[in-house]
Amino acid sequence: MVRPRKLQLPNDERTSKLAALAQAVRSRRETLGLRQDELAALAGCSTSFVSFVERAKPTIQVGKLLDVLAVLGLDLSVVPGTGRIAHDD
Repeated sequence: MVRPRKLQLPNDERTSKLAALAQAVRSRRETLGLRQDELAALAGCSTSFVSFVERAKPTIQVGKLLDVLAVLGLDLSVVPGTGRIAHDD
């Protein structure tokens, strides 16, 4: 029986991508002169969530992330990358 495949990114690559996202959000927020609580109010989420995004927490909710990005005038793009497909053994 063939097992479902799952995407496996090396931890350092995953961490790097999350850190880049976190830095982009924080940088844009600061450029716009917003505090975390102000961004949270505009995006309809908690200040804790904004903090989680800016600290690259790996389990953030995508819907809420999209709301934060929209307030900041940022878009999330998906492009071909270096992700690896692995079989569960």
